[in-house]
Amino acid sequence: MEVEQTLILVKPDGVQRGLIGEIISRYERKGLKLIGLKLLQFPLTKAEELYVVHKGQPFYHRLIEFMTSKPIVAIAIEGPNAIKLARLINGATDPLESAPGSIRGDYSTDITRNLVHASDCLENAKRELAILFSPEELC
Repeated sequence: MEVEQTLILVKPDGVQRGLIGEIISRYERKGLKLIGLKLLQFPLTKAEELYVVHKGQPFYHRLIEFMTSKPIVAIAIEGPNAIKLARLINGATDPLESAPGSIRGDYSTDITRNLVHASDCLENAKRELAILFSPEELC
């Protein structure tokens, strides 16, 4: 089984609500390894680069404004099937459709303020990790 690396973001609502430790522990308990971690104020240019796939969507500007409004936590994790596992742990994008036991199912009620972001495929994981971490920052 191939080891994958992927990006997780604890969005501003998760940071403000003090859920960073709880969120990280969900990935670690599943066996995923933390290889990078940083708290930062998300620069506008990096947020736009990360969410370029949503440019032109009605929610794009609201998303960018939200993600740059307060600090976020960027997390790089790795493990077998890390991308799929991280998205399973997060739950559906719409918290009203998220299963209990998932991060969004347990803690979120709003589709924009849904606590976490996770890369959706290997190509995007590589692209997104490079936006937030230099190779030297990953253990």
